[in-house]
Amino acid sequence: MKKHNFYAGPSILSEYTIKNTAAAVENFAGTGLSLMEVSHRSKEFIAVSDEARALAKELLDIPSSHEVIFLGSGASMQFCMVPYNLLNTKASYLDTGTWASKAIKEARLFGEVEVVASSKEANYTYIPKDYTVAPDSDYFHITTNNTIFGTEIHRIPEVSVPLAADMSSDIFSRPVDVSKYSVIYAGAQKNLAPAGVAIVIIRKDALGKVSRPIPSMLNYQIHIDNDSMFNTPPVLPVFAALQTLRWYKEQGGIPALQKKNMEKATILYDEIDRNRLFKGTAATEDRSLMNVCFVMNDEYKELESAFNTYASERGIVGIKGHRSVGGFRASLYNAMPKSSVEVLVEAMKSFENNI
Repeated sequence: MKKHNFYAGPSILSEYTIKNTAAAVENFAGTGLSLMEVSHRSKEFIAVSDEARALAKELLDIPSSHEVIFLGSGASMQFCMVPYNLLNTKASYLDTGTWASKAIKEARLFGEVEVVASSKEANYTYIPKDYTVAPDSDYFHITTNNTIFGTEIHRIPEVSVPLAADMSSDIFSRPVDVSKYSVIYAGAQKNLAPAGVAIVIIRKDALGKVSRPIPSMLNYQIHIDNDSMFNTPPVLPVFAALQTLRWYKEQGGIPALQKKNMEKATILYDEIDRNRLFKGTAATEDRSLMNVCFVMNDEYKELESAFNTYASERGIVGIKGHRSVGGFRASLYNAMPKSSVEVLVEAMKSFENNI
């Protein structure tokens, strides 16, 4: 039975990425060695790293003012690296969910943090919009897509201070004006590669302004100066990221991916809104294109487990909602084909007809 993978992360990867990475695990670049045992200093792997950074710059139209680095670990490490490198006295944060609140907690270890707004009181079902960012903030941090709660920031906030963003679950899903950000970071395991690496896009002149000493491994400038090779990188996830970036280019680049993502999300949201059994959990104007969260209507709440089983019998996996929201969550990352979304919608329709 074909599986339809809606897991939120680690999540679906393109067949192109999986097949090419699997082949390299056996024989990398004709070396006769596995990708997992080749030197990261070999010319073959340096070529992988260089191309991955160059393709990221090309796809996102990253200006020369910014640099791209791949770092071991994930976005959670960036929760401390961002303030370590950028927070001198005070930073402002927008609290839109679990990962935003974790980033706030880490930043408070380095200086004053002002939470300009939060939607916690409504279980993060919307994106706050009426707030003011202090002009003396070293930076303003946002989480553009909230994986657990199914909300997404659809418009870049207009602020007078440097902008920092966690784009772990929507990077490469839509065009981004990188010039408006001082730092963008993303864990790879949602729209890029297997877990174990993060991509960081950093404005070069944003660095060197904090007074504290920064440990070498946590210093963005050192990783820039060493072309992401200061230490042994996670070679397999970086190689897989390159395959994904190549596949993105073959698909027509970011505008083409955005068009497909909007189409997939529309198909599913339309069914949620039509079907008498289900309802969405996020404010309509803030609905995520990547993570579609929904629950059973109150009068059908007892059917949630039955629908999970019904979906599983049809090869649909990974739709159980996060414990803080409940219900269901269908993640529609770039590699998710429209046909899988249509299978889920058909299951929702047929389940309704059987009630």
